[in-house]
Amino acid sequence: MNDQHDLQAELANLIELDDAIFSEWNEPIVCRVEVDLPGWLTQLAGGKEWEVYSEDEDETCISFAMREKAAKTAKTAEVTLYHNGYAVVDVDGTALFDGTLTSGTSECAHLTYYHANSGEPVTLN
Repeated sequence: MNDQHDLQAELANLIELDDAIFSEWNEPIVCRVEVDLPGWLTQLAGGKEWEVYSEDEDETCISFAMREKAAKTAKTAEVTLYHNGYAVVDVDGTALFDGTLTSGTSECAHLTYYHANSGEPVTLN
């Protein structure tokens, strides 16, 4: 009977430890994607000195119309960043990127996580 009591006490300690470790994940987390648009377009399409000349936002995404500043045959681009981390990039009507932005996708995109309630950053190891 004593072994069963010890086992129950050890199990209770493990449950408390588990709750302490994962309590941070019981609250909502927000992911923010930051993209260096001119740098990313240079990486995808070449050229240099890209600029945003208009943007449009709706419930699911934000789209940027971009162009090269100082080129004889300036390219134009449309970059659409969806709030779920998905992105589409078209340059002069040709699709150059259609996928998810993650830390490994581009040096120009960075993901940051925050606690939704407090706004405090979440550090991932």
